[in-house]
Amino acid sequence: MLFREDALDILKVSGCSDKVIAHCITVAELALEIAVKQINKGKDVDLEIVEIGALLHDLGRARSHGIDHAIIGVEMAKENNIEPSVLEVIKRHIGAGITREEAKIMGLPDDDYIPVTLEQKIVAHADNLVMGTERISLDRRIRKMQEKQIDKKSIERVKALAEEIGLC
Repeated sequence: MLFREDALDILKVSGCSDKVIAHCITVAELALEIAVKQINKGKDVDLEIVEIGALLHDLGRARSHGIDHAIIGVEMAKENNIEPSVLEVIKRHIGAGITREEAKIMGLPDDDYIPVTLEQKIVAHADNLVMGTERISLDRRIRKMQEKQIDKKSIERVKALAEEIGLC
């Protein structure tokens, strides 16, 4: 497993902007806080996967700011020999995930992008609660999604994810 400094180096060398790197750091800090709360509730959470996955979740933004940044990030992470559990965090971090059907409509590779493991869910949720480097409330995230006219199913998944990991 990588260390925090290694993940930050990968972001820099790959060409991520300082803004993206600062966002990833903020997401990682929040994700670790959420993970510790889960551990305190008796859940089994791998803190290394959470931290490295959160730091690298937006690696693909070095090349794209579109929805495909997760797919690109996985490919970039593979080039850096990142372990499969972290690749899955990167792949599944967008919103509260994307179904296979939605992926087809969006032009993404035919796959399911819904977070499955607790680590994946924690990073996806932490990312939902960070705008730039500012932590935001779930209500504010929902309002932003509504303003962007994101479909109701996606908004409901974001709410359900928050509820599932005990943050509502």
